[in-house]
Amino acid sequence: MSRRSAAQKRVPPPDPDFNSQLVMRFVHRMMQRGKKSTAQKLFYASLDLIKERTKQEPLDVFNKAVKNVTPLVEVKARRVGGSTYQVPIEVKQARGVALATQWIITNSRKRGGRSFAERLSAELIDASNGAGNSVKKKDETHKMAEANKAFAHYRY
Repeated sequence: MSRRSAAQKRVPPPDPDFNSQLVMRFVHRMMQRGKKSTAQKLFYASLDLIKERTKQEPLDVFNKAVKNVTPLVEVKARRVGGSTYQVPIEVKQARGVALATQWIITNSRKRGGRSFAERLSAELIDASNGAGNSVKKKDETHKMAEANKAFAHYRY
């Protein structure tokens, strides 16, 4: 355990268009090789596609998608007496949102076909409707935690 004090949480400035920190975090997570403007263009293009397809407010669809994918519990490997147990632990809010954004971006990159903006918009629409690979990943995580509930007393 570190003897230093806990690191300060750095909060990114809110997004200029929607004034949302979650959007900015998502764009930062999307970014590759430091190209923030490219990531922002792709994100805004996907929001435009969402507005076209669903006729709903794109930011509401985005927020609902992140909320639907955010896990409540996860498993963590813990060594006890020479054997490793998968111990279920509750996920803090910040980590849950980070996992959700990571899963959404990863699964939209894996989707086949078209431009990234179209794949991202399709994944966000699916996630906001409670379908898609990102929601499936969350459900898998919850099932794993449920299956290993017997080892919850090894929590630390």
